Amino acid sequence: MRGFIVMAMFAVSLSHAGSHNYSEVRNLELDASGLSGLFIDAGAGALIVNGVEGSDEIVVIATIVLDAEDEEQARTLIEKRLRLDLERAGDRAKLKAGFSSSWGWDGDAAIDLDVRMPAQLSLRIDDGSGPITVHDIASTVRIDDGSGLIELGNSGDIDIDDGSGSIRLEDTGGVKIDDGSGSITIVRAAGDVYVEDGSGTIDIRGVQGSVTVDDGSGDIEIDDVEQDLIIEEDGSGTLRYTNVRGAVQQDD
Repeated sequence: MRGFIVMAMFAVSLSHAGSHNYSEVRNLELDASGLSGLFIDAGAGALIVNGVEGSDEIVVIATIVLDAEDEEQARTLIEKRLRLDLERAGDRAKLKAGFSSSWGWDGDAAIDLDVRMPAQLSLRIDDGSGPITVHDIASTVRIDDGSGLIELGNSGDIDIDDGSGSIRLEDTGGVKIDDGSGSITIVRAAGDVYVEDGSGTIDIRGVQGSVTVDDGSGDIEIDDVEQDLIIEEDGSGTLRYTNVRGAVQQDD
């Protein structure tokens, strides 16, 4: 049975954002009672997620921006091509935001999402493109990303599968990153850190567990690791590590 959709405070305001750009704002809300997590399936656009201690609801502010010839075309495209809903799917909530492909229209469309959710819920994100910012999620965070900046802070265990774009994590639990390209910065991780990176600089500081790095190219700098440091492959670029209190293993 399809989960219910709550769209309280459904507000729409269509206005000129530029010569051919139109924007529309929609607000969605869902009661989070009995839920264990939130899954966000988003296309192009910026995504901001903030955990809220003591909250029992998920609130989404979605700003839809698209390139259209006029207001009539914009409304038609939104009506026919937009997918934006927030619903229950078992013990998780699912937020879907994106546009389906449109034959004969070559304009750009994006949905910027501002999400507030209970801090104790787990979070999974499948994102097309655009920056991602996540703060104050106490449970597991998993991100499958196409491109863009990823920034996380004050969160639990992190699992990121990223195509390209820079990644910055601060004050997290354990971290697992499988990255294609782009810089990676990890500051203060409470668990183990594993990084598999194609290219780009890696800067890791303040890890309470162990650190494992498998890198294709780019400089690596590691400081303040409580347990072991394992360099499976450092590719090309300089490797510098300091203040590692466990064993250091570097494969030839």
